[in-house]
Amino acid sequence: MAVKVLKPGLATTVQDLGRPGYYHIGIPLSGGMDRHALAAANLLVGNEAGAAVLEAVFMGPELEFTEDAIVAVTGAELPPKLDREPRETWTSFRVKRGQILSFDFLKQGARGYIAVAGGIDVPVVLGSRSTYALGALGGFKGRKLEAGDELPIGHAAAAAKDGRSVARELRGQPAGMPTELRAMPGLYWHRITEAAGDGFFSDTWKVAPEADRIGYRFKGGKPLEFVPREPPFGAGSDPSNITDACYPYGSIQVPGGTEPIVLHRDAVSGGGYFMVGTIIAADMDLIGQLQPNTPVKFVKVDMNQALAARKSRSELLGKLHSALA
Repeated sequence: MAVKVLKPGLATTVQDLGRPGYYHIGIPLSGGMDRHALAAANLLVGNEAGAAVLEAVFMGPELEFTEDAIVAVTGAELPPKLDREPRETWTSFRVKRGQILSFDFLKQGARGYIAVAGGIDVPVVLGSRSTYALGALGGFKGRKLEAGDELPIGHAAAAAKDGRSVARELRGQPAGMPTELRAMPGLYWHRITEAAGDGFFSDTWKVAPEADRIGYRFKGGKPLEFVPREPPFGAGSDPSNITDACYPYGSIQVPGGTEPIVLHRDAVSGGGYFMVGTIIAADMDLIGQLQPNTPVKFVKVDMNQALAARKSRSELLGKLHSALA
């Protein structure tokens, strides 16, 4: 079985839960920006949670199916249409041979996940089928989809059924405005003044147009004020620069002290920009669903709060598994 790409959408790629273990040599995790939505799409169609799916950004693709299939679309509210007839998101549905899956205009969120029973069966590269486009690695030929591509599909499990849905309370989507992103102050917190630190967490920021799989930029808050220093060797004269260091996922860089950038799934692994803190793991999925100009507040938390949030996010995924078992 194969799925033919008639129209690729804006930036549609093959993604799974990523390839951990190679960040130290500069190869990022990659994988779905919203891992919870990706897992939900897979579970709806009877796949393992980490099977390969399509991640569509802002605009969905147009796909023709060569065989019958079970499909689900989760994440952003990107309404699917089957031969122009509307279908529900967060619900599995049957597609017949020759039918065309397309999408209406985006209504909410930023990234939709399209799962097909059996999974997208592209080659495994370093333990994952995820696309790392910057390095032309994995996915379908190491790139986003193009018209004319044909995606192989694996064998569907017996558990593949249509008509299954995910309850709203199990979807894990952003709630309320502004969106709150919890963050822990970082190793370089001492580089800014107390007033600047307070302002970073009290200001309301907005997602900038420069928001992609590498990182999300935010604008609108007050510039940071730095504590005077004698620049260390290799850091340069800009007070927002440091001697090259490693970047964890979720690092909040602030080049020039003006516009924070949160590093995401395809981020580089190190460099010389100051980091004011790190977004906690439990909130990384939320970032992947933020549209440009969405208001955001960074919320200061400590390690105990971060671990509790990670546990709650894990329990939410467990409830999703149980509901769709």
